[in-house]
Amino acid sequence: MTDLPSAPPEPPTVSSTLDDLHEFVQRYPRLFVLTGAGISTDSGIPGYRDENGEWQRSQPITVQEFLGSLAMRQRYWARSMVGWPVVARALPNAAHAALARLEAAGHVQALVTQNVDGLHQRAGSREVIELHGGINAVTCLDCGTQHSRASIQQTLEADNPALLDATAETAADGDAHLEWHDLGGFRIPACPTCGGLLKPAVVFFGENVPKERVEAAEHALEASDAVLVVGSSLMVYSGYRFCVWAQRLGKPVAAINLGRTRADALLALKVAAPCAETLSALAARLAAD
Repeated sequence: MTDLPSAPPEPPTVSSTLDDLHEFVQRYPRLFVLTGAGISTDSGIPGYRDENGEWQRSQPITVQEFLGSLAMRQRYWARSMVGWPVVARALPNAAHAALARLEAAGHVQALVTQNVDGLHQRAGSREVIELHGGINAVTCLDCGTQHSRASIQQTLEADNPALLDATAETAADGDAHLEWHDLGGFRIPACPTCGGLLKPAVVFFGENVPKERVEAAEHALEASDAVLVVGSSLMVYSGYRFCVWAQRLGKPVAAINLGRTRADALLALKVAAPCAETLSALAARLAAD
């Protein structure tokens, strides 16, 4: 997962309405939907960035830091121990449900998400490609065994009771904004099978999205009529690239997002309104057509 280099703001896109979005979906019936953290904020999972696309808290750990430093692994797992329950308890909101209805009605060719919370699947969406993996699984880098995140949480809590009552603001990947003074004594989990190094089954910053996921999304884009971005600033290249590819293929791109996106200059239309409200209204209007 790689951030794009900083750049001056793009020219603002003309604000569009629900009527415009409805007409867009009618004109382009097979949508390639790309979602980001903004779609899950109504589920109680805070996003990463503000309306200008700037980080709201410290940046997530990189894969190089995680693999190269015991101290950084202690920091990651301590923050994850506190933050993961927020994501685990989250329920799909009206935006997730509306996209599942749109898929069932034949409007969604594929749903590609940058999120790791699994809420699209729980809402009923079936054609989901998780670009960055899922936070509910943990993989051993030594033996390859995959474990449930819930089982690892039990180990973390048993080994680190001092953090059981800790609270901190949580990000979309379950990373709590926690600065604990005694990280040196934090016990990180080991693989229950072989004792090896565990890593969440998600794509960290500095790590490439697996080639097969990118290719699956690319094929889905080619088979679609247009792109609909929902709740993403597109500041990370792994998502932004699909807007660039769509432009090269002559496929229009629309967005539902509060605030600036990296692709504003590429958009055919943009609805600057909450995701849940907009998608629910869109699904209802299309069902009545």
